[in-house]
Formats: sequence, C-alpha cells, structure tokens
Amino acid sequence: MSMGDELEKRSSTTAQPYINVTPLIDVLLVLLIIFMVVTPLKPSKFQADIPTQRDPNEDLSKLKPNPLTLVVSIAPDLSIKLNQDSLGSVNDPTPLAQKLALTFQQRKDQRAYKIGMENRTDLKEDERIEKTVFVKAPRALHYGDVVKVIDAIKGAGANPVGLQVDDLPQ
Repeated sequence: MSMGDELEKRSSTTAQPYINVTPLIDVLLVLLIIFMVVTPLKPSKFQADIPTQRDPNEDLSKLKPNPLTLVVSIAPDLSIKLNQDSLGSVNDPTPLAQKLALTFQQRKDQRAYKIGMENRTDLKEDERIEKTVFVKAPRALHYGDVVKVIDAIKGAGANPVGLQVDDLPQ
C-alpha cells in the first residue's frame, strides 16, 4: 500500500465540515418580509397645530381668555402652578395630576365641552370634554423636568397638551 492509498482511505472516512446555509437564508428572508410590512406602519410624523398669525391692528384689549384654559407653569426653582394655584414640584407632580383629574371629572359632570363639540353626538363624551392643557416653562429648564410634568398631565387624562415657547418673566 502506498502513501496515496492510505491518504485516500482516511479522507473518505472522515467527515467533511459543511455549513448548510439554506435555513439561515430562509430566516433572513422572513425577517426581510416582516420589516418590509412593518416599516410603512410606523409613524413618521406627528401633527402640530400652529396658530395663524393675528392681524397686528387687532385690538386685543377686548379679547377675553377662555375660562376653561388650563396653564401649567414650571418655575426655574422647579415648582409647579396650575393657573395660579401652587401644586408641588417637578420631582413630585402627583398633586398636579390629582387636581387635573378632579378638574376633568368636574367638567364631565358639568358637561363643559370644547368649543364646537357641544352637538357632536358621533363622538364619545370623554372626547368632547375640554381637556386642553398648556405647559409654560423657561427655556433654561432641563428637558427631562418638562417631560416629567407632561407625563403627569397626560396621565391625568389631558388631551391635547400644548407647549408655550415664551419665557417666564424673571
């Protein structure tokens, strides 16, 4: 027996390493199809209602504020006010959330609807109740502090939540 015969016998009896890539390709194709289907469903934009520009010649002294307007002000010292009532701080917005939830429940009991929604019977009553809240904070405040307050406001049931971009008086 020569050396070549022995080498030929050994190579035919030992297993050759082979990776079957067919299942891997199947899994990748399934993932590709899933991502192709899900991609159009993800929100790519959000709606922003931008107020129209007022006439500069309009007399604003006769303009009266809406009595249902709720403004949450965050002071530079992280204290929170709902309209003029002090309600805790950014680190504990629970009193604010409780007060807002109580206010929204009172509005529901009194049927305080949004302007133009009084006769809309095609919507649920909760959607017709005025629950708009504006957040007013100084620009120097940390983003996370404002988000804590917005989370508490949303948790109380406010919808929509608006942001006022003007600075608080110092």
